[in-house]
Amino acid sequence: MEKNVLDTELQICSNRPRTGFYRDGLCRAGDDDLGTHTVCAVVTEEFLEYTRDRGNDLISARPEYDFPGLRPGDRWCLCALRWEEARLAGKAPLIVLEATHQRTLELVDYAELIQYAWRGSLRRPE
Repeated sequence: MEKNVLDTELQICSNRPRTGFYRDGLCRAGDDDLGTHTVCAVVTEEFLEYTRDRGNDLISARPEYDFPGLRPGDRWCLCALRWEEARLAGKAPLIVLEATHQRTLELVDYAELIQYAWRGSLRRPE
């Protein structure tokens, strides 16, 4: 069983659109995922424009990759370091803790993650 940052079972991030490095709806990453697509984010227009301006266009559809393009409010598995970069720039979207893989903690501090918890996320008891 793969775990999330709350140390419970990893939940589905999104099946519409289908996300994840393996396109199975989960933000899990194997050794072949060099981008560490482990952060389940609820994307915003501000974030989508930010990442597009840095060369990663998540807005435009790419049918050859079965990618419909994202709209604000969609959930998507982001690269942990891109999310952290956006956080430092003040552009990070909220995240779904239950669907954010535990491997994210190798790259991003837990205290930072909980500050961006989507309202539907549970928080670890203090």
